[in-house]
Amino acid sequence: MRRITVFFYGLFMDAELLRAKGVEPVNARKASAPGFALRIGNRATMVRQDGAVVHGMLMDLTHEEIDRLYSEPSVSMYRPEAIIADGEPALGFNLIETPGDDEFNAAYAEKLNALKTRLGLPT
Repeated sequence: MRRITVFFYGLFMDAELLRAKGVEPVNARKASAPGFALRIGNRATMVRQDGAVVHGMLMDLTHEEIDRLYSEPSVSMYRPEAIIADGEPALGFNLIETPGDDEFNAAYAEKLNALKTRLGLPT
């Protein structure tokens, strides 16, 4: 079955969480996406920013798994974008509208930092 490389930078970096959602990621590896900054509103998104870098995980999923994952109401507003992470082409899922400066979910940020620490990624 054909697999597509996806760059995860939010809570979906957790392979155990993905498995609980019926997704079997393979070839999980740490990666970074230069030219993007992480913005946390109610959830995380990447925004283009020269000189910035977002750290996350590359994982290979099937088209069906990607569709299933991003059809959930809580993430259905994310759209795929072609990106380069550690020199590899990948899909990165981003919000169409960037969260405003007044929007921030501290509980989400705390969970994300704990996950990054567990995965050995910069927080």
